[in-house]
Amino acid sequence: MKKPLIKFFFNALFFLLFFSVFSSESGDIKKNEPESSLLSKWNPLFPSALWVKDNLYEKDSLIYSAKTKEEMDASLKFDESKLQSVLLNNDIFALYGKPGAYTMGILGRYSPEEIEPIMNEFAATYDEVNNERGLIPAFYLIYGTCWPGGDIGLLRMPTVKKYIEFAAERGWYVFIDHQIGKYTVEQAMNAILPFLKYPNVHLALDPEWHTTEPMRVIGSVTGDEINKAQEIMDKYIKENNIPGRRMLVIHQFNSIMIKKRANVRSDYERVQLIHCADGFGSPQLKKDSYAYNALAKNIPLKSFKLFSKPTVAGAGYDQPMMTPQEVFNLNPRPYLIMYQ
Repeated sequence: MKKPLIKFFFNALFFLLFFSVFSSESGDIKKNEPESSLLSKWNPLFPSALWVKDNLYEKDSLIYSAKTKEEMDASLKFDESKLQSVLLNNDIFALYGKPGAYTMGILGRYSPEEIEPIMNEFAATYDEVNNERGLIPAFYLIYGTCWPGGDIGLLRMPTVKKYIEFAAERGWYVFIDHQIGKYTVEQAMNAILPFLKYPNVHLALDPEWHTTEPMRVIGSVTGDEINKAQEIMDKYIKENNIPGRRMLVIHQFNSIMIKKRANVRSDYERVQLIHCADGFGSPQLKKDSYAYNALAKNIPLKSFKLFSKPTVAGAGYDQPMMTPQEVFNLNPRPYLIMYQ
């Protein structure tokens, strides 16, 4: 009885060894572990460089390597080199005004749908003369309007959202402008910062209206206040994980509008400060105003504003209107062109 049992045992052992070798050579053998614990090409449990034998993937597959804590911390830091400015290869043309207010700029006279062909015509005209550079259309919305006494009237949220979404669908930008009034620069910034959640939105402050007597007294901000606005904006962008840089436009047509201008910084990591030459008049008067702004080399990115004939009797405007070629010939060259 023992010999048949021993013979059966050796036959079974031989069969198992033969099956194992045959299966291994055919490549069909599997590791004895749950499928979920097998090495994943995209989410490896271990660095694949440790797998010397039986590599589960082809030879040219991605090799994962372990990182030290210092390397991992470094990889999580924000890479400033990725903050390429859109202004390197593009100009921006913006139509300015307050939606629904017929006397406040070109945006006050038309709906977004009505303004689109007007925008396209302007954009095409400027795009023809800026050589190989692209051109990005934009809405420049007066969001916070200064009233007598310095009170601020805010544009209704559904209206702002409508313009932002309309612009986003077309690849356009939107600038949200606050006139400050009797409030502090910090309060004005806090009112418009939440709009940065929209990827196509940038911000603006207009010192002319930082006053309690609008149309009678020209308002102002200091260089330190402009830095504070940038600091607040930079911090907000970082804390809310908003990608890239955003622009902050500051208007000026008079020397008193920015006091201690030499103190202004333009090196905040996530903010691009744009210095806009505001004001209407003859081409020579506007060029002189722009030349004064050009002296502020600590704010290198410049903007230029043009004024069409208004609907309000007695209001000022540009006469004659400077041509796109004349605008781009200004020194230094402006990158944001604004049309009211």
